[in-house]
Amino acid sequence: MPIVKASKIWANGKMIDWDDATIHVLSHVVNYGSSIFEGIRCYKTPKGPAVFRLSDHIERLFDSCKVYRIEIPYTPEQISNAILELVRVNRLEQCYIRPIVLRGYGDIGVNPFPAPIDVYLACYPWGKYLGEDALENGVDACVSSWARMAPNTLPAMAKAGANYMNSQLIKMEALVNGYAEGIALTSEGFVSEGSGENVFTVRDGVVYTPPISSSILPGITRTSVFKICRDAQIEVIERVIPREFLYLADEVFFAGTAVEITPVRSIDRIKIADGRRGPVTEEIQKEFFGIVNGNKPDRYGWLTFANATNLVNA
Repeated sequence: MPIVKASKIWANGKMIDWDDATIHVLSHVVNYGSSIFEGIRCYKTPKGPAVFRLSDHIERLFDSCKVYRIEIPYTPEQISNAILELVRVNRLEQCYIRPIVLRGYGDIGVNPFPAPIDVYLACYPWGKYLGEDALENGVDACVSSWARMAPNTLPAMAKAGANYMNSQLIKMEALVNGYAEGIALTSEGFVSEGSGENVFTVRDGVVYTPPISSSILPGITRTSVFKICRDAQIEVIERVIPREFLYLADEVFFAGTAVEITPVRSIDRIKIADGRRGPVTEEIQKEFFGIVNGNKPDRYGWLTFANATNLVNA
């Protein structure tokens, strides 16, 4: 899905023109993948553009940086307020927001400490990640031959750019074999996650999903699903999931900022139940989109309105 340019990007505390947001080819991030990023959606609502779970995304950004010993030269509140300003400046009703913290140009070599820390915030229009009809009709997925990073190799809980080389292998393999998405297993052979989303299964009305120990990113949308399910009296269990459980599930769906809540209709060309969106997935979808689109009360406090005059925690 090609990027549609916006007007401005926030770069180290200043608004700059989109085309001026460039870095040197010898930046540390280019040579060694030393970046931390987030993906955040801003939804169109009757009250104006609303950023979904802004504080939770920024907390995860700072947590990821902590793992890699990156000191962000701004507070979480400053980053949050800059994001809201960026949405306003670009006059977008809805968009995808990409904060990225990277080690820049100044020194070369594996040792990252001498490299400066640069912070960029971008936002741009972006549609449905797996296609407009995926939310209703579901997608075809496969179990990838590429495993997720093993424990104590690369930290899966950090949303680091380098981790997404693993994700690219999973995604490319799926696409060239005719699937929309791939599902990776852990080094032990249990279900982990997709190339950029968490995986949920439903069996006999109970929702199952892999635990953090299964080399997954702790998804923001993932915990949103937990809250929706518990309020709807749907049991949610985090447990190690064997591969074959995917084929035997009544429903399977992906959850993530990009995919939102997207059903999976087949895995490895094995149809999931009757090959269409199931009732539990549909119920979760309706509640999720009702809240983020502003058509249902925001009982969880998930939305931060970009056009509001109050600053975050100010």
